[in-house]
Amino acid sequence: MFNNRMFNKSSMNKFLTAQATHFRGLRLSHPLVTSSASSDDHNLHWYLLWQYQILDPNSDIVTQWNYIFLVTCVLALFIDPLYFFLPSASVACLASDDSLLRSVTVLRTFADLFYFLHIAMKFRTAFVSPSSRVFGRGELVMDPYEIAWKYVKSDFIIDLAASLPLPQVVNWFIIPKMKRNQADSARYTLSLIVLVQYVPRFFLMFPLNKRIIKTTGVIAKTAWAGAAYNLLLYMLASHVLGSIWYTAAIGRQFSCWKTECAKEKERFPACLPKYLDCSTLMEVDRMYWLNNTNVLLNCDPRNDEASFRFGMFQEAFTSGVGSSNFMRKYLYCLWFGLKNLSSYGQNLETTTFIGETLFAICICIGGLFLVCLLIGNMQTYLQSLTVRLEEWRIRRRDTEEWMRHRQLTPELQERVRKFVMYNWLTTRGVNEASILRSLPLDIRRKVQRHLCLNLVRRVPFFAQMDEQLLDAICERLIATLSTQGTYIVREGDPVDEMLFVIRGQLESSTTDGGRSGFFNSITLRPGDFCGEELLTWALMPNSTMNLPTSTRTVKALTEVEAFALGAEDLRFFATQFKRLHSKTLQHAFRYYSHQWRTWGCCYIQAAWRRHKKRKLAKELALQESLHYYMSTNDEDDQYDGCLVNPEIRHKECLSRDHNNNNNDNNPQNVQHLGATVFASKFAANTRRGMNQKVQFVVPVDTDTLTMPNLFKPNEPDFL
Repeated sequence: MFNNRMFNKSSMNKFLTAQATHFRGLRLSHPLVTSSASSDDHNLHWYLLWQYQILDPNSDIVTQWNYIFLVTCVLALFIDPLYFFLPSASVACLASDDSLLRSVTVLRTFADLFYFLHIAMKFRTAFVSPSSRVFGRGELVMDPYEIAWKYVKSDFIIDLAASLPLPQVVNWFIIPKMKRNQADSARYTLSLIVLVQYVPRFFLMFPLNKRIIKTTGVIAKTAWAGAAYNLLLYMLASHVLGSIWYTAAIGRQFSCWKTECAKEKERFPACLPKYLDCSTLMEVDRMYWLNNTNVLLNCDPRNDEASFRFGMFQEAFTSGVGSSNFMRKYLYCLWFGLKNLSSYGQNLETTTFIGETLFAICICIGGLFLVCLLIGNMQTYLQSLTVRLEEWRIRRRDTEEWMRHRQLTPELQERVRKFVMYNWLTTRGVNEASILRSLPLDIRRKVQRHLCLNLVRRVPFFAQMDEQLLDAICERLIATLSTQGTYIVREGDPVDEMLFVIRGQLESSTTDGGRSGFFNSITLRPGDFCGEELLTWALMPNSTMNLPTSTRTVKALTEVEAFALGAEDLRFFATQFKRLHSKTLQHAFRYYSHQWRTWGCCYIQAAWRRHKKRKLAKELALQESLHYYMSTNDEDDQYDGCLVNPEIRHKECLSRDHNNNNNDNNPQNVQHLGATVFASKFAANTRRGMNQKVQFVVPVDTDTLTMPNLFKPNEPDFL
């Protein structure tokens, strides 16, 4: 059918080496099988899928299948012991629970299908060549024949023995055709199940666990899942122990009946072996024998005078478990297994029967082993949930002891406690720096970009940069935490990092080198930065190794989360990225720098005060000249009045002229009369102008016009 449709060899090889993740796409909707394809195309699709698809053992589909098959194995191990609950004790006979048998058969058959699928998967799963394991993960062998041959030689026999439906065949086909009584045959069937299949199925889990750990690193991805997995295995062991204890108790009961029945062969009515099977329960001969036999009395566990001792199995009959329904029977047996595994079988009372004694020894050793292994693993998983909390508690206790030993002040102790608590609430004890250092460079860059890029873009200064420069900055940013009252840097100290505020508030203040009468304070909020002196230092072409000194004191007003760039990082950016020298960044730096803002404010204030001072001086000069002009006009008006109104002011003018003539009679004063008059008038006008200046001009304190010089901050070399 496929002769006319076979691909060439190159196409087969290409399909052969396809990745395992392509396995998901090979469905009926694949291009090889369209909606209008014939049945031959459909068969061709599945033929190619089986014949040429080789799975990578580390692929997602194989990993998911391993997890599914692991769960199936655990459930199958829970299903198989249910066969031990099939026999039940009645009135001197054994019966089999047919409804339970049907239910267990369905569940067991469904589990067997997964075992066969697992065998098929292993025939199509590649393996690593042993000769290629010298370096790296090794080379995969993709040849189907080599894969099949290796699997047949290694694990195929165990997988096949674990997947065969032996219990179904024995219970439904072999036992009904056996000539011996069915109750006794059921006990041998249970032994066959345990010896032939349960042991291989149990040991099949070990290589499966190893394969999952090799692929993913862990069985359970969370602590709770790991604890639940180990607890489930412990419950499985208790379930197996309880079911074995139950079937062993039924066996001891049947052995007693069989022994007592053999003693009554010679008496009348004789005890026949078929009477021990509940299929003859309604026969007249058995009912007559049951009314006259001593088997029930001699095999009663409650009879202390009976010679047969049940030992550790007596509890199964005194509690009525042997004749109860399945749910009561199962839960009681599970409780028996949990109780004795946890107590290592210390409460068991055994007889001298060898099988019973060996069973008690196995319970003790198995309980000790399981408690140490499974319960210990569960405890480890649960403790991993609080391991960070315990480490923080120990570190906090050590810190308290250290502070008491060093006799720190109460205020300083409280600040230390606040920082330790704030650091724990923020990081939960995880050292993020060590995690990032262990990652490859490309992954570390992407992680840093994911964590920092959106936060960095909140800073307006960074918003002017390109993506390449932002990636480099995100790679070297260091997250810092500061509690309330912490001094980030003090005025005059060396600046070793530039801080970009993400959350919280900082107070930045300066006294301009300690000058009296000068104080400037601002509040830094999310998006602001401090330590810009370091950027100026890094951008200088001939910067020295000495770090710049801080011109401001920065103090945390609240809990502050920020990113820090060190001195060497800024020097690296200035050397490697010419984009940092652009005019755009220059203007952005000047605009958002609080140091430049302070200098600009002080410069504007000083210029404004100089303008006010010059304006005041100009007004004073203008008022003086105006007063002089007004006084001169008054005197001129008086002389003009004598000329204009001679009749009215004749006497006054004559008296004034007479006085002037008397003074002019002195020959020495005649020459300087005009100069003297002009000087006296100028002095009088000046004195009157000063008096009027106090009346018309608002007094100004000259001290307010003086301002200490604030030097312009060093401008970065952006060019």
